[in-house]
This record gives sequence, structure tokens and C-alpha cells, in this order.
Amino acid sequence: MSSVTVVTPAAQPAPRWKVSLAYATCFLLWGSTWAAVKVGLEDLPPLRFVGARMLVAGVALLPFARSRGTALGGGTGWRIAGLGVLQLAVPFGLLFVAQQWIPSSWSALLFSTFPVWLLLVGRFVFPDQPLTGRKLFAAALGLTGVVALQHQELVSLSFSGQVLLGCAMTLFAASVVAVANVLVRRHMTHVPPHLLTLVQTLSSAVLLLSASAVFEWNQPTHWTPKAIGALLYLALGGTVLTYQCLYWLLPRISLAALGAMALLDTLVAVTLGVALLGEPLTPSLLAGGALILTAAALANRDEAPEAKAPPEAPSAG
Repeated sequence: MSSVTVVTPAAQPAPRWKVSLAYATCFLLWGSTWAAVKVGLEDLPPLRFVGARMLVAGVALLPFARSRGTALGGGTGWRIAGLGVLQLAVPFGLLFVAQQWIPSSWSALLFSTFPVWLLLVGRFVFPDQPLTGRKLFAAALGLTGVVALQHQELVSLSFSGQVLLGCAMTLFAASVVAVANVLVRRHMTHVPPHLLTLVQTLSSAVLLLSASAVFEWNQPTHWTPKAIGALLYLALGGTVLTYQCLYWLLPRISLAALGAMALLDTLVAVTLGVALLGEPLTPSLLAGGALILTAAALANRDEAPEAKAPPEAPSAG
């Protein structure tokens, strides 16, 4: 049976409320995933945990792909799978392993360097996304706010060899995700978001679970209700819903606005700690939150969706 390469028209202008809703969905859900990862790691090895997350997410999307009758050909499916390695398998594998050794708040802190990596990579791929003073100032302001949020942890953390390795892995993961987002925005805006998420999650699941079989064969796995709950939350809320929103947003927002998501989800993570876990509301938290919100506002200023023209969709191969 012959397959059909999916080529859809360039993204149409969307109402601002839809863009805002998708944007808020991403950073609110992602901001809550750092704690869920830490909970799951109490009972599951990291690669097995994240591989199962991707597998559940991919399986959950299968009925939607079948119902829409979509198929991929001309090598597009393999290119999406390759991008999935950069977007999901490599960075999430690194992040889950690193969170064994560093606090979840530190993972969020280090990953918030994402907007800087994104602006640097985007500068070389998109001529219409220059490194303006406003973008650089917004990124620097946001990073300053994140450091203010985590001031107490910065003072109290002892830097062992494992902690330094975990920090390095998290920084590398942030840079890899930035490259992947730029490549998806450049080459994959013609592919429906549900299909992008489906292929990337399933291909990543195969790679991550294979790595787990090799490196974690002797590590115990406890499928406790708590671990299963964390897995389902991360798979369905933190992957299926958020990545479909993200891929729909990519051609409709600037790289600066995309980078601000990482700052906002860090603020969400810390705010949830105050609201749900009884963590103290300190002056540094208030100052950091104000800086991050200001940075996000600068990054999103004058971001009219109708003014954002996506790159021309590549022709079918």
C-alpha cells in the first residue's frame, strides 16, 4: 500500500486567545512536571521511567492518528523520528538521570538557560530572528530572576562530583532541546502536531527502553500507585497535551517568546512548592518572580499571531 506524505498549508493566523491558551498550557503543565519526575524516580530507574513515559504517550496518540487517516512517506517519518531523538530521547534521558543527583528545583534552574541557547541557535537558522537588544535583555533578566528564586539552594548546595555531573547533563539537555525546537520550526511545521508527537514519542520510547535494558537490567522497578500516577501524569499531561500545543505554537510565536516558557515553568514549579508543600514565601522568591514575569512580558511584547509567518513548507519528497 502506498503512503502519502503529509503536507499541509502554512499555519493560518490564530486568535490571540488561542495562542495565549496554548502557551499557558505548556508552561503551567511543564512547571508541574519537575516534582512529578522526582516522585517517580523514588521507585523507578530513570531510563525505564522516561522510556515508559514516552511509550504511554505514543500509545495514547495512536487512535487519533488512525482516525484522521494520516500517513508519512518520502522519508518524512524517519526525519521526524530523528528529530525525536534530539527533542525527547537524549534530553529527557539526561534530565531523568541527572535528577537522581540534583534537586528538582536545580534541574528547573539549569534548564532555564534554554532561552539563551534558543536565541543563539535561532540566530543562525532564521534571518528574521536577530539577536536584538530587547531579546538579550529579556533572556538575561529572566535568568537573573531564576537565580533569585533559587538563592537559598545556591547557598546551601554542596558540589560533589555527581552534583557537578548532573548540572552538566542538565545544561547539555537544555542546549539539545533548543537545537531540536529550531529544527522543528524550520522543517516540520507542515506536519500535524499530533503526528509529530506520536512519531517522536514512539521512536524515543524504543531508544530509551533499549538503553534501560542494557544499563539498568539489574536495577529494581517498583510499580507503586505513586509511580504509576507520576508516569500517567507525565505521559498524558506533560507530553501528549503539551507537545501538541508546542508544535501548534512554533510557527505562531517568536523564538524569544518560546524561550520565555522555560522561565515561566520554573516560576510555576517554585510557586507550587509554596502553595502545596508549605515552602516559605521569601523576598528572593517575590523578586525572582517579578523579574521572570517582566522578562516574559518583554519576550512576548508585540507578538501578534497574524504577523508571524512560518517558514515555507518543504515540498513532498
